[in-house]
Amino acid sequence: MDDHTPSAPTDCLGTPTPTLARSRPFEWTGCALGLIGAGLLALNTEASRYGWIAFLAANVAAAIFARRIRAYGLLLQQIGFFATSTLGFIRAFWPHL
Repeated sequence: MDDHTPSAPTDCLGTPTPTLARSRPFEWTGCALGLIGAGLLALNTEASRYGWIAFLAANVAAAIFARRIRAYGLLLQQIGFFATSTLGFIRAFWPHL
């Protein structure tokens, strides 16, 4: 039997991986939300505190992307960024805590 059917991509252990194309929306969503968050914080206005919400959403999107492409260093970085974004969010919305 001549089997030239392409198989699903796998990692070095043979575990199937999602295709990069299916992961791209998370990459670009994280990128856009991160830029929006940075822009809001840079404005230094009353609306700036909403930048932390954008950062939190960007961290989640980028973490999903990192996990799907098995980029564990990037995933760890996003977990750290999520922690600092959470602190910024809390301080921006409840400064007296």
